[in-house]
Amino acid sequence: MTQQELEQLFAPYGRIITSRILCDNATDGQKCCTTSAATTAGLSKGVGFVRFDQRIEAERAIKHLHNTIPDGATEPITVKFANNPSNNAKALAPLAAYLSPQRRFAGPIHHPANRFRYIPLSPISRYGYSPLAGDLLANPLLATNAVNGTGWCLFVYNLAPDTEENLLWQLFGPFGAVQSVKVIRDLQTNKCKGFGFVTMTNYDEALVAIQSLNGYTLGNRVLQVSFKTSKCKS
Repeated sequence: MTQQELEQLFAPYGRIITSRILCDNATDGQKCCTTSAATTAGLSKGVGFVRFDQRIEAERAIKHLHNTIPDGATEPITVKFANNPSNNAKALAPLAAYLSPQRRFAGPIHHPANRFRYIPLSPISRYGYSPLAGDLLANPLLATNAVNGTGWCLFVYNLAPDTEENLLWQLFGPFGAVQSVKVIRDLQTNKCKGFGFVTMTNYDEALVAIQSLNGYTLGNRVLQVSFKTSKCKS
């Protein structure tokens, strides 16, 4: 399924803010499919993300599309929230919906929300909250230099050498609108040098991402996540 087909599928149910098709890095770098299921952007992983303007629109899409077989498909798709919208209503985090062949993916990232967001699937099922990031709640001025004019830039440190951009999308997507991600690589080996950058649109969502992911153990590594102190490299 292409991004255009994804939007055509969901458009009857509400105003789509953003959408994305996740593609396999092994077929080409870190790009996502936009015009065809197999292009220079890589092969689709069978996962799409849709962000609606209103929760009721997302609920409508789930009601009508879950377990249905789209035109041209051979298997039913799964469309659901990443977590029940009634749970933990006081928390700031995105609601999610995704679609994928049911045979390939076990489930979404679980994180409660106040708005509907597109979120990739992930093996990560929970997040721990780090008290180190909590200081930013009391002093938002600490993050002043992280804004780059179009979004809030986050620095992510202690990534594994085999880290791909898709992992950053999966980690940060549940917390809000992600504009871009970048893994910094060694020019000779093309391996991750241990850090990367994520640009998020909304300050509050970026702050919650820091609270949740700073100090989070990924594999055998403890991530360090903070607002970047200068403009993003992009």
